[in-house]
Amino acid sequence: MHFDYVIVGAGFAGSVLAERLATQADKKILIIDKRPHIGGNAYDCLNEDGILIHQYGPHIFHTNSPEVVTYLSQFTEWRPYEHRVLASVDGQLLPIPINLDTVNKLYGFSFTSEELADYFASVGEPVKDIKTSEDVVVSQVGRDLYEKFFRGYTRKQWGVDPSELDKMVTSRIPTRTNQDDRYFTDQFQCMPLHGYTKMFEKMVAHSNIQLMLGTDFKQVKDELSYDELIYTGPVDEYFDFCFGKLPYRSLRFDHQTVDVEDYQPVSVVNYPNDHAYTRITEYKKLTGQEHPKTSITFEYPQDEGDPYYPVPRPENAALYRQYKQLADEQKSVHFVGRLGTYRYYNMDQVVAQALTLYKKLVGADSLQEAINS
Repeated sequence: MHFDYVIVGAGFAGSVLAERLATQADKKILIIDKRPHIGGNAYDCLNEDGILIHQYGPHIFHTNSPEVVTYLSQFTEWRPYEHRVLASVDGQLLPIPINLDTVNKLYGFSFTSEELADYFASVGEPVKDIKTSEDVVVSQVGRDLYEKFFRGYTRKQWGVDPSELDKMVTSRIPTRTNQDDRYFTDQFQCMPLHGYTKMFEKMVAHSNIQLMLGTDFKQVKDELSYDELIYTGPVDEYFDFCFGKLPYRSLRFDHQTVDVEDYQPVSVVNYPNDHAYTRITEYKKLTGQEHPKTSITFEYPQDEGDPYYPVPRPENAALYRQYKQLADEQKSVHFVGRLGTYRYYNMDQVVAQALTLYKKLVGADSLQEAINS
């Protein structure tokens, strides 16, 4: 059978493009994925105890893009959810990102917001040229808070000291002088009411879309007939690692069911200092599911395994630029998504990137037109 598009990867990027091209442009699509399921890293499922878990760690949806919400709302209802994270520091569970309550509880202060701003100004170490993740935090909140909340966590997560990591890693985490303890401040914060996998199932449920799961594209590509390729896998793998391997950090997940109804006060607790794992997630607090037991996951960062996080260091960016040059030269091949473009994207950013590529492929004038076409 001949396909208009073969799409490698059934995560957000691949599924959005498949849905748009199939339903709006009447294209014949084949989606191929190495894994035995759709949804990519956002895949969720019921465990053996009937608790809905995120197989690859917590995925919290948040965005400031009305277009992305409008688009995804075609495939799911939403459950309002504002993400709150606590960090285990010095025997206390304290709000992260650092805010007024974090500092007051940690040190026994009773600062006002204005006094906290003055305190940060007094303990922050001036950094003339902010280049690294350490520079970002130390300049904002000083060395003690950096050591307690950031350094250990970042070293576990990335396998290198924050002084060796690009500033973008810790720039993503704000510091607040008020009591806002939400992890994100986006306009839209919610979870798919029935889970991510149900949403993906609706996206790809079309007669123009065929799925080939549990399949390596490289093993079957010579047998396929198609006009264009959309590739959401690792860009270095596509080119047989000809310039060398792009570094990623991976994760090992230890999923456990606990015979209690409630395990921790919030869905995610970070452990920056005391354990090999970085955080514990309790899924019922994300999904709103009621169950007499609860499911938790311990996350252990590692180098080997599925690629999750591109490692933001200058030498890695330089290596990616070599691959990007090759990618740009490919006719009828489009690279998209976190792995295809070697960038850390949130889920909404991947959806927007995929809609933008669809817009380009069909000649739509705007993102709104790409959604409503």
